[in-house]
Amino acid sequence: MTCDGNQAAAHISYMFTEVAAIYPITPSSTMAEHVDEWAAAGRKNIFGETVMVQEMQSEGGAAGAVHGSLQAGALTTTYTASQGLLLMIPNMYKIAGELLPGVFHVSARTLASHTLCIFGDHQDVMATRQTGFAMLAEGSVQEVMDLAGVAHLSAIKAHVPFVNFFDGFRTSHEIQKVEAMDQEDLRPLIDMEELAKFRKGAMNPDKPVTRGTAENPDVFFQHRESCNDYYTAVPAIVEDYMNKISEITGRKYGLFDYYGAKDADRVIIAMGSVTEAIRETIDYLTEKGEKVGLVAVHLYRPFSAKHFLAAVPSTAKRIAVLDRTKEPGANAADAQEPVHHRYRG
Repeated sequence: MTCDGNQAAAHISYMFTEVAAIYPITPSSTMAEHVDEWAAAGRKNIFGETVMVQEMQSEGGAAGAVHGSLQAGALTTTYTASQGLLLMIPNMYKIAGELLPGVFHVSARTLASHTLCIFGDHQDVMATRQTGFAMLAEGSVQEVMDLAGVAHLSAIKAHVPFVNFFDGFRTSHEIQKVEAMDQEDLRPLIDMEELAKFRKGAMNPDKPVTRGTAENPDVFFQHRESCNDYYTAVPAIVEDYMNKISEITGRKYGLFDYYGAKDADRVIIAMGSVTEAIRETIDYLTEKGEKVGLVAVHLYRPFSAKHFLAAVPSTAKRIAVLDRTKEPGANAADAQEPVHHRYRG
């Protein structure tokens, strides 16, 4: 099918979504628009249901609706970017803390600072690293089509919510001819046992439970640490689903994808649309005998050092990490280089 990144994400997410709580913000708006149009036309999701779409009064309201819907046992999705994602952060802590399998599809966009800009970088998704959401990145329209489902499938199996993100405009609005994933391809991959556990934990007046209490520090931190095993399991779950997707598509994906010379001595680490340009550059340079390579990051959180190190060639002597964000004060070197304004990790 010929589509842009937003349509690819919407196409896949519709399959796994029962409720979509939305509030439009550039450049993510068309994801929600597609879902709304399909629902109005009666398109069925993977469970044979029409998605219930609710447009809220703000992104904060949308995140609250996502949280409530997940607590009610419905697989719930939202679509956002930039300041909209930041307004969702308080609810993201709750969704992650309660181990609810929600998915946020984010077409990453820069945040307003000295002025507003609708293009840009990963400042929005970087601002959610601490919430407890797993984070999955794609760098092209085809990757969005192939991997967006991994976020939904992994969230259900791992009981950890996901931010699935790609570059706003660079990928979200780039129109490409891609191989589409079919609902029948993905249906067998759903872990129905884990989905049943999620539904069984839904709020029900016939089975009352106490939730959302206040705790003293000793008990709070014991409970807070108890989620660690869920996050430890995420990389293996994501890798397993990537392998299953690869069996369907014939395209190999890993948590970290290496591209380039097997004996590269210079390696770039990056994620997002820049990886496509880097691959073309590597092809050009390797033809000239240069030993260069790229590690493209897909699973950014939880970050698996084991998988990362396995992707970097043992011959690497120099590594450059390209961070598509700006965090003033994160590195003292920024203050020493006022002319260059380099992005730094």
